[in-house]
Amino acid sequence: MKQFLLSAITASLLLGTTGFAKEQANKDATVKQVHKVAVNNATEDAKNTQKKLVDEAIDSLEFAQDALLALDKKDAKQATEKIEKAIGKLEVILSAKDAPKFLPINNVVKVQEFMGTSKDIDIAVETAKDLLSEGKVQQARALILPLVSEIDITTVSLPLVSYPDALKLAAKYIHDEKLDKAKEVLGIALSTFAEVTHIVPIPLFESTELIDSASRIAKEDKERALKYLDAASDALDIAEKLGYVSKSTTSYNVLHEEIKKVQKEIKGKNEAEKFFDSLSEKLKDFKIKIFSEKSEKTEKK
Repeated sequence: MKQFLLSAITASLLLGTTGFAKEQANKDATVKQVHKVAVNNATEDAKNTQKKLVDEAIDSLEFAQDALLALDKKDAKQATEKIEKAIGKLEVILSAKDAPKFLPINNVVKVQEFMGTSKDIDIAVETAKDLLSEGKVQQARALILPLVSEIDITTVSLPLVSYPDALKLAAKYIHDEKLDKAKEVLGIALSTFAEVTHIVPIPLFESTELIDSASRIAKEDKERALKYLDAASDALDIAEKLGYVSKSTTSYNVLHEEIKKVQKEIKGKNEAEKFFDSLSEKLKDFKIKIFSEKSEKTEKK
């Protein structure tokens, strides 16, 4: 499966603009508990941001499937009726001025979470390199495969560019008594879908949640706030080492430096509000840019 970083859904997820009432970690929460809150919020956001399925597209597919079954029985009349109904389900959508290119028919949210630290990634990568140098490909593969921490939102869509024409062509073949040809065209139409996966890195959610939690307790619990910020820095390390990169002028190094500035202020006069604001803005820009590249390609299934 090909995966693409697309901005429309993922940007809103990372910036928290989905309208979902987010859970907040308790002020005395451990780093692990904050992490759990971050993952829960990210998963709920993903579910709430899925594209709305188009009922007409689903109904059309069902009628097309019925037409294919009719063709198996050499029932040309039944097949024609079902194809006409399949086309009819799409007429309103097709007649719209700005008809979409793809109609979503299925959504899947998959969570793959890396539970280790940034040091664990370094060890796994170096060990995998050693194994590869010894020709032990499968052992190296077993170490590399778990190195992912993301939420994948996969949308399967019906391509309006080709699907309606395929139905019409099948109807023509039936009219011309070429049932095998009609069956072949329908079979292809029912097996060709556009699939796009939006990738949302979990460590960036975790870092954001940890920084937010630290900002809320910096005045009353310095020690805990500093631990949160250490964990936020490690989450950024994990994101970088797992390959979630950004073309933003803000880099991982800049974010780490901003975290250090906040920590220094907390240890000192503890007037960290403006430092937290600066850190949050840079992280926001970083996350937007990580999803600013858009691929127009889709995978045909």
